[in-house]
Amino acid sequence: MNEAENIRAQIEAQLKELPAQPGVYLMKDETGMIIYVGKAKSLRSRVRSYFRKNDQTYKTKMLVKYIADFDYILTDTEVEAYILEANLIKKHQPKFNIRLKDDKSYPYIKVTKNVDFPRVFKTRLVKNDGARYFGPFADVDAIYKTLDIIKDIFKLRSCKKELKADDPEDRPCLNFHIDKCLGPCIGEVSKADYHELIDQVCLFLSGRQEELTAEVKQKMGEAAAERNYEKAARFRDALQAFEKLSESQKVMTDKNIDQDVAALVQGPDDRACVQLLLVRNGRLIGQEYFILEGTSEERDSTTMASFLQQYYEQAAGIPDELLLNVELDTEQLLAERLAYIKGKKVKIIYPQIGDKKKMLAMAAKNASQNLKKEDIRSQYEEQRTSGAVEKLGQILAIDPAPYHIEGFDISNIQGTDSVASMVVFKNGRPSKQDYRRFKIKTVEGPDDFSSMKEVVERRYARLLREDRKLPDLILIDGGKGQLNAAYEILKLLGIEDLPIIGLAKKEEEIFRPNQREPITLPHHLPTLQLLQRVRDEAHRFAVSYHRKLRSRRLTHSMLDEIPGVGPERRNSLLQHFGSLAKIREAQIWQLKQVDGISGKTARKIYDYLRKHMRAY
Repeated sequence: MNEAENIRAQIEAQLKELPAQPGVYLMKDETGMIIYVGKAKSLRSRVRSYFRKNDQTYKTKMLVKYIADFDYILTDTEVEAYILEANLIKKHQPKFNIRLKDDKSYPYIKVTKNVDFPRVFKTRLVKNDGARYFGPFADVDAIYKTLDIIKDIFKLRSCKKELKADDPEDRPCLNFHIDKCLGPCIGEVSKADYHELIDQVCLFLSGRQEELTAEVKQKMGEAAAERNYEKAARFRDALQAFEKLSESQKVMTDKNIDQDVAALVQGPDDRACVQLLLVRNGRLIGQEYFILEGTSEERDSTTMASFLQQYYEQAAGIPDELLLNVELDTEQLLAERLAYIKGKKVKIIYPQIGDKKKMLAMAAKNASQNLKKEDIRSQYEEQRTSGAVEKLGQILAIDPAPYHIEGFDISNIQGTDSVASMVVFKNGRPSKQDYRRFKIKTVEGPDDFSSMKEVVERRYARLLREDRKLPDLILIDGGKGQLNAAYEILKLLGIEDLPIIGLAKKEEEIFRPNQREPITLPHHLPTLQLLQRVRDEAHRFAVSYHRKLRSRRLTHSMLDEIPGVGPERRNSLLQHFGSLAKIREAQIWQLKQVDGISGKTARKIYDYLRKHMRAY
């Protein structure tokens, strides 16, 4: 039985064991990479359909062609499967799913309400830490403009210090002296007054301008009655700023409700755009657009449902009404999920006439324009990267040009948790689904040269064994030493003609085997910048993996040292809380909720982590 027949037989055996229950299924290729994530009311019927239907789309046929294995996760309900599917798509970014482009990079505005003197700033990480988050925003400039307005109106602190209300500092910073900050660090504003301002900021960010204006007027009157004229003047200035802001916001409806207006437009290629209008209290307070990839063969209903699923699992606010230009097959699932997040029913409407239809038309018009803008950007980027690849081929005398580049880097700290990364660039762009990472198995201590030999041998011996295509160029992060180590392996494998270079970071010199003098290129050249992107991405990917392994090792080591916590309880704690940091933040009553953790053990964990955590 050949390899293909063996894979098919294995899949057929797995299909027979599938349960007829809700869940999420994960399709994998021959390398074990997840290439598709889907949800199902019945895993048995849904997963089997991929291997039984004859009238499949081209995209589905290609997916099935690549499937070498699959896994699944059972859930109690279809709604749970819906949530899990969104999270797994966000985590793995499978190439056959509809994906929010650069989903992980969308920023938020964070308000740290759980401290004495909160901060308001941009962040790309959303945590369950007691803070309030507003977003996500596709337009970073919009965030900075919003933050500038907040600073001008409320004069909040911008420093990162941990300020305590009962421990004022001796001197304020420059911002206090130029009237850009109220001076909470020196006790010029009380904790209570500062939190009043923060509540107003949250109203402001929620688009509640009318409520905010009424509240500020009341506070201004109270301050004036108490003859606190300086405070009253601050509220007066804020009111004037709100009036100007309200004048710039388009009135969409006279209803006092929150609405999200989402219009989908499919592009001529494999991309679509969803334009989102954010209407709060009848006023348009902002708009964002989101590019989705992998949409060309999907129905509009599927594309819109996929966007809404991914967007609202990370959005910081849920509207009262959701206006759509595409009817959803999964409307009931989405409605249940939105109602659960918001705490009350959310209307999903498909307007056909009136003002709501006009809002959707405006959103669709903007979506079309943004698709054209993205196409222009893509064409320019394509020309720039293609030109850099072709020029690189000329410089290195490689024919054909290196359209497929694989870059390697090693990461360790004093030889511990040694790992390697391999990143892949195709036509000058990252191909993240092809990235690989390796634990170093045969090298003891901090020996980057031997580690590089190991990983290069493992990578290319496998490609040769499986008769798979070799890259056009290999890039090693480092100078002559690392390059020569890798080149030795290529010679042993009989592929010494495979183009390989090293890029040394200090002088950005390009080294080639058997050539003493390096190539130096001007730093402004796109060709060198392309090599730097590959090298830096390999470094980033290696360091992130190393940190993950080191953190996991330290976490296990720390928990194993706690009296009464063995491997089983350690795993239960990590499964329940997700990380050592969350375990450390937990109170005793929260620790007791974990399976197998008694009150006595919870107290030991609580005391031990607070006593010893600083060492880590």
